[in-house]
Amino acid sequence: MLSPVEPLPATEPRLTSLSHGGGCGCKVAPGVLNEILRDTASMAVPPQLLVGVQTADDAAVYRLNDDQALVATTDFFMPIVDDPFEFGRIAATNAISDVYAMGGTPILALALVGMPVKVLSTRTIGRILEGGRAVCATAGIPVAGGHTIDSVEAIYGLVAIGLVHPARVKRNAEAQIGDRLVLGKPLGVGVMSAALKKDRLGADGYAWMIATTTQLNTPGPELAALPGVHAMTDVTGFGLAGHALEIARGSGVDVALDWARVPLLPGVRQLAEQGFVTGASGRNWAGYGAEVDLPEGFAAPEQALLTDPQTSGGLLVSCAQGAVADVLAIFKRRGFEAAAEIGAVASAQGAPRLVVR
Repeated sequence: MLSPVEPLPATEPRLTSLSHGGGCGCKVAPGVLNEILRDTASMAVPPQLLVGVQTADDAAVYRLNDDQALVATTDFFMPIVDDPFEFGRIAATNAISDVYAMGGTPILALALVGMPVKVLSTRTIGRILEGGRAVCATAGIPVAGGHTIDSVEAIYGLVAIGLVHPARVKRNAEAQIGDRLVLGKPLGVGVMSAALKKDRLGADGYAWMIATTTQLNTPGPELAALPGVHAMTDVTGFGLAGHALEIARGSGVDVALDWARVPLLPGVRQLAEQGFVTGASGRNWAGYGAEVDLPEGFAAPEQALLTDPQTSGGLLVSCAQGAVADVLAIFKRRGFEAAAEIGAVASAQGAPRLVVR
């Protein structure tokens, strides 16, 4: 449900005008990130660290005992919308999602706040934090602390902490040949954000954008409890193609997407055809396009949607074919009406690839 939009004081700029890239679209490009992190995967890790940096997974997981493992993650970004309360909600939802994507249940959060305090009023900054607290309350967790700095651009996010049974940790690197892929949310947030920034996103489109980016990925723990669910991640800044490739690389398999079955937010295909795409979409393709096979005649707007950076995107689940009905039922019961089976996992014929059909 949308909150009333409170206009900013006349002396304050639009929040999105303070962002060189909003939401998960401001992530470091995949190729650059790989270069930055190339030496970290070889670092020694303790045996209690069940999930680290090796497969670009959603969160770190540390075994506490036979029944509990700690899930720890952080995410923050610059404004994707101008309403401060909604920006806070979106950023918090996105950060907590990584706990759900590992199969965990969140238990607390810490706020990460960087604000241009000479540009934005304390009221506006307070509304951003209020939005974050509202989402955490919905998730049933407190904002137990945090850290603030004075920065040039407005930045907000969370450290999110959760718990999961060690046997139910869902990595992005354990997909099995013959698995089916299920996506929980429709694509198109990046395209909508590009249109919004140019004042070309209508009221209905804005409502869809807010609704999807503030929908918590609560099915995660229930999905993780299904024996047929083998791998899980959430689709965020690297787009559907990038996060599907992470599953492929980590699992040593090929991933095939049936593009016609991939759900899209209403109107985004038309917006993409009109040229409303983010710079991050192109950077994503530059970073991993060589690992993707596209069908003949695959149009540029479709490629932009395939690589579209999703802020607070949906869960991507790799499960046995016999578990698809149960996975979809969980999604639908939790209010994810657009959830759909979108592809399959196959044996790799060489280096793992993403094949779009």
